[in-house]
Amino acid sequence: MKFFTIYIPLLIIFLSFSAAGVFAQKAEPMRIKFAKGKSSATITNTLSNDEEMDLVFSAKKDQSVSLKVSSKPKGNFFDFTLGGDGFDLETEMDSYSEYAFRAPETGDYLVTVRKRPTETAPTAKFYLVLTIR
Repeated sequence: MKFFTIYIPLLIIFLSFSAAGVFAQKAEPMRIKFAKGKSSATITNTLSNDEEMDLVFSAKKDQSVSLKVSSKPKGNFFDFTLGGDGFDLETEMDSYSEYAFRAPETGDYLVTVRKRPTETAPTAKFYLVLTIR
Protein backbone atom coordinates (compact mmCIF):
# COMPACT_ATOMS: atom_id res chain seq x y z
CA MET A 1 0.00 0.00 0.00
CA LYS A 2 2.90 2.37 0.74
CA PHE A 3 4.05 1.79 -2.84
CA PHE A 4 0.91 3.40 -4.22
CA THR A 5 0.90 6.34 -1.81
CA ILE A 6 4.57 7.19 -2.44
CA TYR A 7 5.47 6.12 -5.97
CA ILE A 8 2.28 6.81 -7.90
CA PRO A 9 2.28 10.57 -7.08
CA LEU A 10 5.98 10.72 -7.99
CA LEU A 11 5.29 8.93 -11.26
CA ILE A 12 2.48 11.37 -12.07
CA ILE A 13 4.77 14.36 -11.38
CA PHE A 14 7.54 12.86 -13.54
CA LEU A 15 5.17 12.18 -16.43
CA SER A 16 3.74 15.70 -16.18
CA PHE A 17 7.19 17.28 -16.55
CA SER A 18 8.11 14.89 -19.36
CA ALA A 19 4.94 15.72 -21.29
CA ALA A 20 5.48 19.45 -20.77
CA GLY A 21 8.95 19.14 -22.31
CA VAL A 22 7.56 17.35 -25.36
CA PHE A 23 4.85 19.94 -25.96
CA ALA A 24 7.21 22.88 -25.38
CA GLN A 25 9.37 21.97 -28.39
CA LYS A 26 9.15 24.41 -31.27
CA ALA A 27 8.02 23.24 -34.68
CA GLU A 28 10.28 23.50 -37.70
CA PRO A 29 10.02 26.89 -39.44
CA MET A 30 7.62 27.04 -42.37
CA ARG A 31 9.48 27.64 -45.64
CA ILE A 32 8.10 30.53 -47.70
CA LYS A 33 7.92 29.72 -51.40
CA PHE A 34 6.87 31.95 -54.26
CA ALA A 35 4.35 31.03 -56.93
CA LYS A 36 5.97 30.56 -60.33
CA GLY A 37 6.90 33.93 -61.86
CA LYS A 38 6.11 35.88 -58.66
CA SER A 39 8.52 37.94 -56.56
CA SER A 40 6.29 38.24 -53.49
CA ALA A 41 4.28 36.00 -51.21
CA THR A 42 1.75 36.64 -48.42
CA ILE A 43 1.63 34.34 -45.42
CA THR A 44 -1.31 34.45 -43.00
CA ASN A 45 -1.93 32.82 -39.67
CA THR A 46 -3.74 33.50 -36.42
CA LEU A 47 -1.81 33.86 -33.17
CA SER A 48 -2.72 34.61 -29.57
CA ASN A 49 -0.89 36.91 -27.14
CA ASP A 50 2.86 36.19 -26.99
CA GLU A 51 2.63 33.35 -29.53
CA GLU A 52 5.25 33.18 -32.27
CA MET A 53 5.58 31.61 -35.68
CA ASP A 54 8.90 30.90 -37.38
CA LEU A 55 9.21 31.24 -41.14
CA VAL A 56 12.26 30.81 -43.35
CA PHE A 57 13.05 32.05 -46.86
CA SER A 58 16.05 31.99 -49.17
CA ALA A 59 17.67 35.02 -50.78
CA LYS A 60 20.78 35.54 -52.87
CA LYS A 61 23.50 38.02 -52.01
CA ASP A 62 22.56 41.61 -52.98
CA GLN A 63 18.88 40.85 -53.65
CA SER A 64 16.44 43.46 -52.32
CA VAL A 65 14.23 42.00 -49.60
CA SER A 66 11.24 43.68 -47.97
CA LEU A 67 8.90 42.40 -45.28
CA LYS A 68 5.76 43.93 -43.85
CA VAL A 69 3.39 42.53 -41.25
CA SER A 70 -0.15 43.78 -40.72
CA SER A 71 -3.15 42.40 -38.86
CA LYS A 72 -6.86 41.90 -38.76
CA PRO A 73 -8.37 43.53 -36.80
CA LYS A 74 -6.36 46.61 -37.76
CA GLY A 75 -3.82 47.61 -35.18
CA ASN A 76 -0.25 47.28 -34.04
CA PHE A 77 -0.59 43.66 -32.87
CA PHE A 78 2.39 41.98 -34.56
CA ASP A 79 6.10 42.46 -35.02
CA PHE A 80 8.94 40.29 -36.28
CA THR A 81 12.64 39.65 -35.84
CA LEU A 82 14.99 38.67 -38.61
CA GLY A 83 18.24 36.70 -38.78
CA GLY A 84 20.25 34.59 -41.20
CA ASP A 85 22.65 31.65 -41.44
CA GLY A 86 25.88 32.65 -39.70
CA PHE A 87 24.97 36.32 -39.37
CA ASP A 88 22.32 38.48 -37.73
CA LEU A 89 20.56 41.52 -39.08
CA GLU A 90 19.18 42.46 -35.69
CA THR A 91 19.95 42.47 -32.03
CA GLU A 92 17.84 40.73 -29.43
CA MET A 93 15.90 43.92 -28.83
CA ASP A 94 15.11 44.84 -32.46
CA SER A 95 11.71 44.05 -33.90
CA TYR A 96 9.88 45.45 -36.88
CA SER A 97 6.49 45.74 -38.50
CA GLU A 98 8.17 46.71 -41.78
CA TYR A 99 11.78 46.26 -42.90
CA ALA A 100 13.75 46.34 -46.16
CA PHE A 101 17.37 45.37 -46.75
CA ARG A 102 19.85 44.11 -49.32
CA ALA A 103 20.77 40.48 -48.57
CA PRO A 104 24.34 40.47 -47.23
CA GLU A 105 24.88 36.78 -48.08
CA THR A 106 23.25 34.00 -50.05
CA GLY A 107 21.35 31.72 -47.71
CA ASP A 108 18.35 31.22 -45.50
CA TYR A 109 16.79 33.98 -43.42
CA LEU A 110 14.63 33.29 -40.37
CA VAL A 111 11.62 35.51 -39.63
CA THR A 112 9.86 35.13 -36.28
CA VAL A 113 6.43 36.78 -36.23
CA ARG A 114 5.18 37.54 -32.70
CA LYS A 115 1.73 38.52 -31.45
CA ARG A 116 2.12 41.42 -29.05
CA PRO A 117 0.10 41.00 -25.86
CA THR A 118 -3.03 43.17 -25.78
CA GLU A 119 -6.31 43.03 -23.93
CA THR A 120 -8.26 44.50 -26.85
CA ALA A 121 -7.33 41.69 -29.27
CA PRO A 122 -5.92 38.65 -27.44
CA THR A 123 -6.07 36.75 -30.77
CA ALA A 124 -5.53 38.25 -34.21
CA LYS A 125 -4.69 37.26 -37.76
CA PHE A 126 -1.42 38.43 -39.32
CA TYR A 127 -0.48 39.03 -42.93
CA LEU A 128 3.24 38.91 -43.70
CA VAL A 129 4.17 40.13 -47.17
CA LEU A 130 7.66 39.12 -48.36
CA THR A 131 9.06 40.59 -51.58
CA ILE A 132 12.43 39.63 -53.07
CA ARG A 133 13.79 41.25 -56.26
